[in-house]
Amino acid sequence: MLGSGLSNQAGASVAALAFPVIGPAGVVAVRQWVAAAMLWAVGRPRLRSFTAAQWRPVLGLALVFAAMNLSLYMAIDRIGLGLAVTLEFLGPLTVALAGSRRRIDALCAVAAAAAVVVLARPSPSTDYLGIALALLAAVCWGSYILLNRVVGRRLPGLEGSAAAAAVSGALYLPVGVLALCLHPPTAASMACALAAGVLSSAVPFLADLLALRRVPTHFFGVFMSVNPVFAALIGLVVLGQHLDAAAWLALLVIVGANTVAVTTTPPTLTTNSRSTS
Repeated sequence: MLGSGLSNQAGASVAALAFPVIGPAGVVAVRQWVAAAMLWAVGRPRLRSFTAAQWRPVLGLALVFAAMNLSLYMAIDRIGLGLAVTLEFLGPLTVALAGSRRRIDALCAVAAAAAVVVLARPSPSTDYLGIALALLAAVCWGSYILLNRVVGRRLPGLEGSAAAAAVSGALYLPVGVLALCLHPPTAASMACALAAGVLSSAVPFLADLLALRRVPTHFFGVFMSVNPVFAALIGLVVLGQHLDAAAWLALLVIVGANTVAVTTTPPTLTTNSRSTS
């Protein structure tokens, strides 16, 4: 689980190194293609046997894959890795709190909302577009969790995820070709984009499969709460992106709120699995 989290955030930081050359759209396109190839090889979906009821959530999941990674990478480009991933983490936190009437969950929601205000801190220099993109990624992550449950019920194994990744990769064909034509890649930038696909897709996917064979899903969801911390630390070390004391405090409050929400919620409602696509 530690390797999965570190690899995922390291992949995002390596992706950011390619932004100045091929832009977030180019990097996301390459990452989607890597993820599609990997999941297709593992899941081997039988597309011709899919019914309309199975295709609907798969197509929804494909759109979520496409929007989530692009909005997150564009947010990272504008506001930094640590802040973008922390705001994105509001997605699974919202899913964990949604519909709850418990006092402790209400307190978690209030604490997370206050932390978001601290992170945004309206000022003339605030990048509102970057914050909005990170929040869009949060909406996509929450939608991924909900759609993934439906796909898991309607399709066996990894067929649904593999089909969604393939559709998402196909959607990025014109986007990626256009982005790479407008911003010709260098060998180094393509290497970073490919590495991002491996580190943020292949490694976490395999590591999560191995981890979930050994630990309860509930505990896995709790451990995922450290991802924003990993993102902030890796952003500092790899990209030189610094968070001030207030931002670190807000980040830890959001992580703490998610940890409390997940540990006090029935395991069937706490599937926070990160999209590796």
